[in-house]
Amino acid sequence: MTRIAPLTPPYPPGIEDALRRWMAPHVAHDPLVLFRVLHRHAELASRMRVLGAGLLAHGELPAADRELVIARTCARSGCEYEWGVHAVVFPELTADELAATVHDGADAPVWSPRQRALVGAVDDLHDTATVSPARWAELAAHLPDTQLLEFLVLTGWYRTISGLANALALPPEPWAARFGDNADHAG
Repeated sequence: MTRIAPLTPPYPPGIEDALRRWMAPHVAHDPLVLFRVLHRHAELASRMRVLGAGLLAHGELPAADRELVIARTCARSGCEYEWGVHAVVFPELTADELAATVHDGADAPVWSPRQRALVGAVDDLHDTATVSPARWAELAAHLPDTQLLEFLVLTGWYRTISGLANALALPPEPWAARFGDNADHAG
């Protein structure tokens, strides 16, 4: 059970529309538990949505890079909830890549040099709250300054979302992927 109960239908006026705006247009599932909990504080949820939606729908990072960064950030943060939602809703990564975000390091053979740089930089940020000079040079060889900035904000945002979901003790969405899926990939 979550530490703060999510809203349940029927929703207060305006909340139904607000919850639908949080969901990706192609998703037919009910609004996520995370969103329904956040709407206990509708003003805060509204402010958070602007950044979250901007990163998902209007970013410069290619979708596969974005989802790799999100998956690795969530995996390193132990946030199966958000990792599993993105694995299903934004299927940009292969099953082997998804499994590697949970079970392998930046040196996994599944990664291209660009992906290796992204995964390694996420790991640096997770472990030290900075990116080492060597890793920054590796990342900068693949991304222009605008994408470097977006990478940093995206990683920080999903670290925040992971902490929020973990602290709220959110149960996985019933339809979401689980860390154990593809566990046989672990090397």
